[in-house]
Amino acid sequence: MPLILRNVRPMGGAAVDIAICDGRVTAMGPRLSVPGEVWDGGGNAILPGLIDHHIHLFATAAKRDSLDLSGASLPACLGSAASSRPVGSWIRAIGFDETRSGFPSLADLDDWVPGHPVRIQSRTGALWMLNSLALAALGSGPFPDCVERGQDGMPNGRIWRGDAWLRAQLPSAPPCLHALGQELSSYGITAVTDTGASNGPDEGRLLGCAELPQRLTLMGTETLPPSPAYTLGPVKLMLDDHVLPSIDALAARIKGVRALGRNVAAHCVTAAELVTYMAALGEAGGAMRGDRIEHGGIIAADLIPDIARAGLTVVTQPNFIHDRGDRYAETVDPGDLPDLYRLRSLIEGGVTVLGGSDAPYGSLDPWAAMRAARDRKSAGGLSIGASESVAASQALQLYLG
Repeated sequence: MPLILRNVRPMGGAAVDIAICDGRVTAMGPRLSVPGEVWDGGGNAILPGLIDHHIHLFATAAKRDSLDLSGASLPACLGSAASSRPVGSWIRAIGFDETRSGFPSLADLDDWVPGHPVRIQSRTGALWMLNSLALAALGSGPFPDCVERGQDGMPNGRIWRGDAWLRAQLPSAPPCLHALGQELSSYGITAVTDTGASNGPDEGRLLGCAELPQRLTLMGTETLPPSPAYTLGPVKLMLDDHVLPSIDALAARIKGVRALGRNVAAHCVTAAELVTYMAALGEAGGAMRGDRIEHGGIIAADLIPDIARAGLTVVTQPNFIHDRGDRYAETVDPGDLPDLYRLRSLIEGGVTVLGGSDAPYGSLDPWAAMRAARDRKSAGGLSIGASESVAASQALQLYLG
C-alpha cells in the first residue's frame, strides 16, 4: 500500500503531499487523493537523498577494525595494542600524521613492536609502513616500483600507492559493508561513488554483491566491467607528487580511456598534480563532460576559467577545512591558503562542484561538511579561506545530484 506524506515542503518550497510506493515517489502535489497510509509531515522540509561523491568503501569499513593513530603517540599506541593481542597477530593501524613526528624507520617499528607484524597507513592513504615481520610476509620478491628500497637496495618497509599489490600479497576476506551502509543511511546518504583507483573486475564483483542500501557508482581501472549492480564511473588517474607521470604518458592513457568511451577523474591535491592533469587533457584532445578533478586541494585563481571552459567537475572535501584546518594553518605556505579547497570562487566561475567525504580519510558526516563549507572554520576556530564560504543552500547542493 502506498505511503502518503501530507504537508511537506520539497527543498523548502510550497507545501505538497507526496505518494510513495515500493520506495519510489509516484505522485506529488497539493491535497493528493490517493489511498494509502497517511503520515503528517507538519510542514517540514523534505530533501532528496544525499550523495557522497567520493568515498573508499572497503577502506572505510576496514577502519572500524583498525587502530586509529590520529593525534596519538605512535610508540605508545602501538605498544598498547601489542600488549592486548596474541603474539604474532597482525596490527593494522591508520591515520598516522607524518607532519608531526616524521616517518618512523624500519628499525623503529621493529623496536616498538618486536612480536607482531605491523602495517601502518599514513593519514593521506598514500603510504603504508611495515615492520620486518610484515615485510617477511610479502615474500622475497621481485617487488614492484611501489616498494621503496633503502641504500642497500632492499625494501625499507615503505610502500607508496601499493594498495592493490598489498591486497594480493596479504589476502584476507573483504570487510563487511552492512554496518557502513546503515551509518551512511543514518546521515540521509542514498548514493555513493567509490573512487578506488585500483577497482577492477574482482573489486567490482565484491562491491556489486555487497548489498548496500545505497545506489553505487564505481570508478576504477580500464578493466572494471559494466554491471547491473553499479553505474560505471570514470577511470581514476592516481597522480602523486611522489612519482608524477610525464604529460605524454598521461595523455596516452587518457586517449586509451577515450577509446573505451569512458571519462577520466584525476586525484589532484597539489598544484603540480592539477597542472599535470590539465596539460595532459589538452594533449589528449581536451576534456569531456563528465571528467572530474578529485579534491582540488590547491587551485590557483588563474586556472578557474580554464577548468570552467573545459567543463570539468571538481569534487571537493569541505570537511577537511574543519578537520585539518589547524594543521593546514601550520604547514601550508601562507600564499597557498587562499587556494585551499576552494568553493565560492569555483561556483561563481561557472565550475560544477560536488562534495565527498574521502572516507576513511575524512569524516562520513555530510552535515558537518556542509557546516564547514558555510563557516570555513577549523576545529580550533581558525578562519581558513573565509572568502570561499558558501550559503547553506549552496552547501547542500554539493551533496545532491
